[in-house]
Amino acid sequence: MDSFQQLLLRRRSSRKYTGELLTPDQTRTLLEAALLSPTSKNSRSWEFIAVEEKEMLEKLSRCKPNSCGLLAGAALAVVVMGNPLVSDAWIEDASIAAINMQLQAESLGLGSCWVQVHNRSYSDVMSAGEYINDLLDIPMPLEVLCIVAFGVKEKERPAAALELLPWEKVHVGKYSINEA
Repeated sequence: MDSFQQLLLRRRSSRKYTGELLTPDQTRTLLEAALLSPTSKNSRSWEFIAVEEKEMLEKLSRCKPNSCGLLAGAALAVVVMGNPLVSDAWIEDASIAAINMQLQAESLGLGSCWVQVHNRSYSDVMSAGEYINDLLDIPMPLEVLCIVAFGVKEKERPAAALELLPWEKVHVGKYSINEA
């Protein structure tokens, strides 16, 4: 097994997929990663909708104009939701679940990409979240945070490089302005 750091270095957003379907075991493993995610006070404020049907993936790909067409080419999309009545930390809880699934995907050799939905627009009169709520019959008070797309990567992207990390963004003890 690779080290966790190697997994982090390899995980990159993948927006193009081969069209190959995921196996039931791969899909289950991705969803297990979400369900294993920690939540504030063990509230389990997150919920998920797994979408594999091509027609529905195409409809989801229209939730934001010009920025989420990649969903139409995914083998699986997981709509990540949270319940603000269960926890005021639902956004954090759902975010952790989403990244856990993305790291699990990389460990399986699959690609993934986060599609932001919360606070994004479908149109001038409807949010992306409202569009998805209507499309998937999501009840109140659940709110959609994001959709994570998964699939077999069309091509491998180069790993991140440790030597290019922006260490100027790290401050020790207190905030300080790093001068060159």
